[in-house]
Amino acid sequence: MIRGLAGVIIWTDDLPRMVEFYRDTLGLTPNSERPHFVSFKWGRVKLGIGKHSGVKGASGDPYRVMVNLDVEDIHAAHGRLSNAGATIIRPPEREHWGGWVCTFTDPDGNILQLLEQPNRG
Repeated sequence: MIRGLAGVIIWTDDLPRMVEFYRDTLGLTPNSERPHFVSFKWGRVKLGIGKHSGVKGASGDPYRVMVNLDVEDIHAAHGRLSNAGATIIRPPEREHWGGWVCTFTDPDGNILQLLEQPNRG
């Protein structure tokens, strides 16, 4: 039985560039680093960036999978990403369900989203 999401791996052929983006531009702290794989972790969920011999160049279909990154203040996170030179596809917008979404790409063209959940107070 599936209990939840354990993690996501993004494969690349340019690991240093991708790790720099996720570590320096997004501000994520590596949980473990190996020559061909870096892992970031929040609780039990892991995000891995790894070098894979079967991956060449940019993502061929970047809309197929989107990684959502939970943030408390989407406007502050958007500003930080913009100032760091991230390619923003969609600035923060409120969704019909009450939360906020901001869409951007990583250096390989994979699409990621910042997600601010609606207040649950």
